[in-house]
Amino acid sequence: MVAAPTEALGYWLKPPRFDYARADDPQAAIELLAEHGEDARILAGGQSLIAILNMRLAQPKLLIDISRSSVLGIVAVEKNFLAIGAAATQSSIEARPRLAHEVPLLAQALPHISHLQIRNRGTVCGSLAHADPSAELPLVLLALEGDVVLASSARQRRLAASDFFTGMLTTARAPDELLAAVHYPLAEPGAGHAFAEFSLRHGDYAVCAVAVVARKSGLRIAVGGVADRPSARNFPPLDGSALDDALNEFAWSLDARDDPMVSAVARRALVRNLGRRAVQEAQHNARTA
Repeated sequence: MVAAPTEALGYWLKPPRFDYARADDPQAAIELLAEHGEDARILAGGQSLIAILNMRLAQPKLLIDISRSSVLGIVAVEKNFLAIGAAATQSSIEARPRLAHEVPLLAQALPHISHLQIRNRGTVCGSLAHADPSAELPLVLLALEGDVVLASSARQRRLAASDFFTGMLTTARAPDELLAAVHYPLAEPGAGHAFAEFSLRHGDYAVCAVAVVARKSGLRIAVGGVADRPSARNFPPLDGSALDDALNEFAWSLDARDDPMVSAVARRALVRNLGRRAVQEAQHNARTA
């Protein structure tokens, strides 16, 4: 007997059976990952993971809940970066009084992430671990040349954003590693920042997003939503036709493809237009910093 459409839909909107473990201590989470490996998933905010479970795109045997870990929820300025623990929510970062001075690019990008209700539960590290190529937080991390902290029972390592994101929804995190924290570099004196995004409606993933850091020595431009992962390049100081030529070459290098929502031609046009706007804004912010 073939299931009725509503019955089939109901089946695929429910996750498979799994065990649940609450880990309020990072070491407890690491030990569970060491024991269960690929059969385990970390649950923090759950805004990406739950949807994946409901669609049966992942079928872990164990969920390790770190959402109530006070240690993993710590956010602090350390040396020259803002350290954000794995359980810290996006809204808690957005609400930091000095965020616009500490990491201005992050402050500009956060309001573009979905809706407030999602940011109230979603975590910064969770978005990085999910590695959606259209997501804002991976893009900002790459633009700022930040890094992540990966911890396992055998070691702890820091991995640059450029090495962490490896493809569509994939990262260099090993199955037994906890993405324990992320480091967003603090703003450099005299640097300007800008973030620009286009989506089909507010709260949707970006069709194209551009993050720019402008320094006296040159520009760093990062683009998300076009390729299978965010991409960044360093350029000398540019303006006028030289900037247009550089953005055009960058747009073509990203191997944009047609999809049911937006054509490759439109995505390349967005890289050029959003890129110019963001570069000009970042350069203005650098002059007035």
